[in-house]
Amino acid sequence: MLVICLAMLETEQDQRRFTRLFDAYEKKIYAMAFRILGNQAQAEDAAQQTWLKLVENWKRVSILPWKETEGYVVTTAKNAALDILRSERKTTAFPEDWDPPAQKDTQAEYDYLVALIRALPENYRRILELKCVEEQTNREISRRLHIGESTVGVRILRGKAMLREQLKKEGYFYGAV
Repeated sequence: MLVICLAMLETEQDQRRFTRLFDAYEKKIYAMAFRILGNQAQAEDAAQQTWLKLVENWKRVSILPWKETEGYVVTTAKNAALDILRSERKTTAFPEDWDPPAQKDTQAEYDYLVALIRALPENYRRILELKCVEEQTNREISRRLHIGESTVGVRILRGKAMLREQLKKEGYFYGAV
């Protein structure tokens, strides 16, 4: 990894400083990544990503006083490990024998949701109709109703909260697994 990073740097002075940085923090970066990920291969990947990120930002890193470099390096390593952890959570594979459920007719649920929206107070109903039924953006709704975009956002949040409350009263549990 060191050879690849050194090849990406332009001057001998940068290469010497990077080598010093590598020698000083190689083990610390790996240890940080391993503590977060708990997996040797992933920790090695995070360490490599850290070194590549440091080379990419070398102009910023190279001007830091040596005492401040450790904080920058450790934060970069931590972020690289957390990025791997996040991407792993997003890409959890389904079991090979998983059979997806059959498509259900959702027209009845859609009609029910529209009926719930129509039962809301007018200032929330109209905005949620435009947002959820006509699929307009907040900016489009703002222009159409001649109100501020932030007002649209707030009313959408409050209207959705009213819908969740109504659904909860009728026995639906939002977010329950």
